[in-house]
Amino acid sequence: MRSLKHINKYFYKYRWRLSLGVIFVSISTLFGVYSVTYIGTALDFVIHSLETPGMIEDPYHELVMLGLQIIGLALLSGFFLFLTRQTIIVMSRLIEYDLKNEIYEHYQLLDTAFYKRNNTGDLMNRISEDVGRVRMYIGPAIMYIVNTLITFILTIIVMLNTDVKLTVYVLLPLPLLAISIYFVSDTINKKSTKVQEKLSEITTMTQEAFSGIRVLKAYGREQQSFEEFDKQSGEYKKRTLGLVKIESLFQPFMIGLIGLSTIFTVYIGGMEVIAGKITFGSIAVFMVFVNRLTWPIASLGWVTSLIQRAAASQTRINEFLRTEPEIKNTEPMPSEIKGNIEFRNVSFVYPDSGIHGLKDVSFTVKPGQSLAIIGKTGSGKSTIASLLCRLYDTTSGEILIDGKPITQLNLADLRQQTGYVPQEVFLFSDTIANNISFGVHSGTQDLSAVENAARNAAIYSNIIEFPDKFQTIVGERGITLSGGQKQRVSIARAIIKEPRLLIFDDCLSAVDTETEEEILNNLKRIMKGKTSLIISHRVSSVKNADAIIVLEGGEIIEQGNHRELLEKQGSYFNLYNMQLLEGEQGEKV
Repeated sequence: MRSLKHINKYFYKYRWRLSLGVIFVSISTLFGVYSVTYIGTALDFVIHSLETPGMIEDPYHELVMLGLQIIGLALLSGFFLFLTRQTIIVMSRLIEYDLKNEIYEHYQLLDTAFYKRNNTGDLMNRISEDVGRVRMYIGPAIMYIVNTLITFILTIIVMLNTDVKLTVYVLLPLPLLAISIYFVSDTINKKSTKVQEKLSEITTMTQEAFSGIRVLKAYGREQQSFEEFDKQSGEYKKRTLGLVKIESLFQPFMIGLIGLSTIFTVYIGGMEVIAGKITFGSIAVFMVFVNRLTWPIASLGWVTSLIQRAAASQTRINEFLRTEPEIKNTEPMPSEIKGNIEFRNVSFVYPDSGIHGLKDVSFTVKPGQSLAIIGKTGSGKSTIASLLCRLYDTTSGEILIDGKPITQLNLADLRQQTGYVPQEVFLFSDTIANNISFGVHSGTQDLSAVENAARNAAIYSNIIEFPDKFQTIVGERGITLSGGQKQRVSIARAIIKEPRLLIFDDCLSAVDTETEEEILNNLKRIMKGKTSLIISHRVSSVKNADAIIVLEGGEIIEQGNHRELLEKQGSYFNLYNMQLLEGEQGEKV
């Protein structure tokens, strides 16, 4: 139950609903319990009428009145039970809504490293399945706990007032029930945790299979994918059945204890009637009470299971809610970026893999200048882009923007004033217009600005050829567009917000050289007076930049402009000649 303390703040928030729910369930139970006593009174009245005929003037009228009282109490009990559900169950839905929002909001604060360590399927499962199980504790479990407690208290009071000895015998099996609940609940908790873990694995596997369906089909791996899913589902079934077996054995055991109480009621009660200590009506009341206690006692197993499952799920939820983001915004005041960038002896080691992304890198870019970064795969180019967007913080060294450490800038303003086109393009399953205007925070979409950004990204002519033009739905991750089209939509998304700093992370690799030249010329005009970084492995993308640095193994091995680097006849010169030769061979083919 310790993990469920996180929910207490929501109980306080909706305390009036909870309080009213407890009051309503108490009144409902009160009417329900006292309606039973009228059954005993009615039975004793009938027996008395049969034993002494003619003593009562109008027995039928009395029986009708007793029947109406029983029906009236039952109706009142049902009405207040309805109000109970309207308060406690509705409260559980409201808390479910709040908890999902809390988790989702916290997910947004967590940094890139967190998402690299955790699977999407697991994240989804915790905000859906786990929250759903917690809601079952907040609503039905609490309602039945309160109902059971009040039913027990009121029933035992009435039973003790009727016959103490019979009450003691009827309640004898309860300590055995309490002990069994104690041991079984721990087993349910452990098994429930394993079930949820396996469900997260299945969710992750299916999410990856559907996202990568084109690759899966291209390699003809459908059967193998199904076999793996079948294997994982089989393990989930095995774990679930293990949990169900515990619950299925527990329920009959509790019903058996209730049956034992019934036997005691009949036998001991009969002896008490023979001794003249109680009436037949009292035995009837006890029999009804034993049966009325059947569901509350039987529900203890179900409620225990709900609580243990909720505790296991909330433990999983708390694990992420207690995860603190490594990248924090330390500057609440707004920050305006002019575009002066300086790397001072920056080194970076990826926290999860231990790979050295950068080693003692230093360079400066003045406002309005363009810097190109070129190098082989794994040389550290994308690491520079990630550090500039503060997706990570440096391991050592310092990054300065406008003379101020990047960690002292307002994080939201830094990213809002930066146009970042990542190497791995991601488009949302939405219209092209909405994907382009994604970074604009004005709240309204300016179609002329969207069209202008599309022209500058050299994608406009492609878009207007689609039947729905800018209202075309691109599908999940932009699956309906080609690689080059996705890259150009992503570029349009970055430039529409007119950033002070523009970062291209090898995002022109899927476009032809003619389109690449058009885009770069447009950018030269758009980014006049602003700072831009062009990261690429192609010389054609970087040759017109004001300055170029060549990376290898996370270190700068050459820097200068295009002409200067060619004159050095070093690594850049060799790369230029090699790509020039490849281009000539491609033209011949």
